[in-house]
Amino acid sequence: MNGSADRSLEAAPRGRSRIAAELAAIFYIAIIAQIAALTGAFYLMFPELGALSHDVLTRPRGAWARAPVALIVTPAVAAIIGIFFTRALPYGFASVMLTIGGAVIVILAMRSPIAPAISAGLLPLVLGIKSWWYPPGILFGSVLLAVGAGVWNRIERRNFGDRVFEAADTYEDALELAPSGARWMGAFAIFVALAMFAVEATGLRFILFPPLVVIGYEMLGHPAVCPWARRPLALPVACFLTASGGLLCVRLLGADAAAAGLAMAWGLIVLRYFDLHIPPALAIALLPMVMNHPTLWYAVSVAIGTAMLTVWFLTYGVIFDATAVGVLRAKKIAAQSLVGRWYPP
Repeated sequence: MNGSADRSLEAAPRGRSRIAAELAAIFYIAIIAQIAALTGAFYLMFPELGALSHDVLTRPRGAWARAPVALIVTPAVAAIIGIFFTRALPYGFASVMLTIGGAVIVILAMRSPIAPAISAGLLPLVLGIKSWWYPPGILFGSVLLAVGAGVWNRIERRNFGDRVFEAADTYEDALELAPSGARWMGAFAIFVALAMFAVEATGLRFILFPPLVVIGYEMLGHPAVCPWARRPLALPVACFLTASGGLLCVRLLGADAAAAGLAMAWGLIVLRYFDLHIPPALAIALLPMVMNHPTLWYAVSVAIGTAMLTVWFLTYGVIFDATAVGVLRAKKIAAQSLVGRWYPP
């Protein structure tokens, strides 16, 4: 009886801490959107900042939050790669594969956990951004987030105290590590090629929207520990709803701070409803903020792209025992992390 009461008392501050962190993430996104609107530099509103800010602020001792240098550097380097190929080549199979491949190489070479950096590389190619001011814009948002995360970490500890490291944190940390092995690379490359074939066949460029590549990277690279990989059929529905809500906010309010904050909040509501932890879905909700006259075809494209990824992920799991290595790796990480582990003071 006392044990249940103690757990309830411990859960209460954790719940309040998470709500406060989510409100802080929404506020951060609104600030970025307002700066972008005031300066006219729309590319400051990097959609994956929604995913990064939510994870870094709600999990201040998670893998992303514990790597502030990678958080700052990896997206900026990937952005440079994206601008280079956007200026050098027209949008097509070659430029997409080179851009995504270059961003993945950067992540693996740096051993960076910041998978959303792939989106920073692909975004200028998809949107046709050729300005060399784009990488500094990405750097600005990342620096602001890293600094804000450090401040939030101190605020959280002062108001909510330290927390015991939990099993959910272990698997989310495993997801945010760079994938190991080589088999997943082939599966990932095949998916990107299939998605590009669909783009060329339909003319819907946002079938291969940048956050989808991040989702595919994490699903195929971590098939056993990726939380949404266990419920792949819910992925297209959740992403379609976040895309539709973000689109509606932009169409009604324009690309301003209010639209960004509401789109972020809508994404969080959808993920809470489906009980899914898909940080890139928040980027999907924010992507219309940087699109030129987004229409309902954006949401349709998101549904097609995520459905394709779901089918390919299930096919990959049938062809290969994709979960075996991931399960062993997750158990190893859990064994090393959960025994007596507390967050640092």
